[in-house]
Amino acid sequence: MVEQDFKDLAEAGVTLLGEVGLGSVKAGYEAKEMVGWARKYGIQSTIHTGGPSIPGSGLIDKDVVLEADADVIGHINGGHTALSEQHVCELCEKSSRAIEIVHNGNEKVAIAAAQAALQLKCPHRVILGTDGPAGSGVQPLGMLRLIALLSSLGNIPPELAFCFATGNTARIRNLNCGLIEVGRAADFVFMDKAQHSAGRDLLDSIQRGDIPGVGMVMIDGIVRCGRSRNTPPATEIPSTTSHA
Repeated sequence: MVEQDFKDLAEAGVTLLGEVGLGSVKAGYEAKEMVGWARKYGIQSTIHTGGPSIPGSGLIDKDVVLEADADVIGHINGGHTALSEQHVCELCEKSSRAIEIVHNGNEKVAIAAAQAALQLKCPHRVILGTDGPAGSGVQPLGMLRLIALLSSLGNIPPELAFCFATGNTARIRNLNCGLIEVGRAADFVFMDKAQHSAGRDLLDSIQRGDIPGVGMVMIDGIVRCGRSRNTPPATEIPSTTSHA
């Protein structure tokens, strides 16, 4: 691809560039040039990190990630095979870009990456994802499970883990949701601790490793569903009242 291609993509409304490293562009210097063109025209880029995930892809090591300098270090904990903890922590330290931690990756390295971001005082760079659908399939409740994992085994405050998944992701990905602000989409998930969890409340239950119970989902300001059948039942279920 040449610079004009990125200009054409931007004019066509494209704002996100697929994973660098899954196609024919694998050299850091080559990727850096294209990432620069994408950034020039307002297109956000993400780079594959770790071992190959699909036929034709290859290892993208820390040096390639740093040289390419994409906007998001995609699945820093591997998709599926992770770099060493040392190299992942080095990426957190030497790059200023967003750090994506995913469910479909190495869980031990996921915790190391989150803890490194806290130690480096840059939790605002961490975003969460599932990296699905992927070869391993689609894991139900992947985001909630990742939040519980980071909080319980990584000793990350649960409220901060929720921020990784919501507000941080919204700001870095330029989404209209994920934050409660005037003008943003009125999309909400109402949840409470699962019934009979040992936790005192929602946050304590997550820090103990339990996933929460979802009691209601609102999209565009309209209640779309009540109690989830895919999570354990919530201790308290929200209710609605109509006003004449």
